[in-house]
Amino acid sequence: QVQLVESGGGLVKAGNSLRLSCRASGRTLRRSAMAWFRQAPGKEREFVAAISWSGGSTDYSDSVKGRFTISRANGKNTVYLQMNDLTPEDTAVYYCALEYVSSEDYYSDYSGGYDFWGQGTQVTVSS
Repeated sequence: QVQLVESGGGLVKAGNSLRLSCRASGRTLRRSAMAWFRQAPGKEREFVAAISWSGGSTDYSDSVKGRFTISRANGKNTVYLQMNDLTPEDTAVYYCALEYVSSEDYYSDYSGGYDFWGQGTQVTVSS
């Protein structure tokens, strides 16, 4: 089993930045892709960003591309999401997810493929 714990959420004004962290513990030695999803009130969970095991391949939703950056530190079992130029539309609960993979360059935006999920961290952006 793997446990994922997100941190770094909070309340910020539009235009400001936040950095989310997700630390994995447990059986984390296996190769894995990781991702961030978010869910706003009254909306379905949506893909935000994903990163391969190697860290060399990343993907972003169109709504965050150019503003958010996903990265990982495998030695710390941690994935990060740097969020810049935040807008009220970014307000949501942000979830970290992990998927065991065979290829170090694989990543996915499909939530159904992920094996483990964190409890989420709230991000609120005021106008």
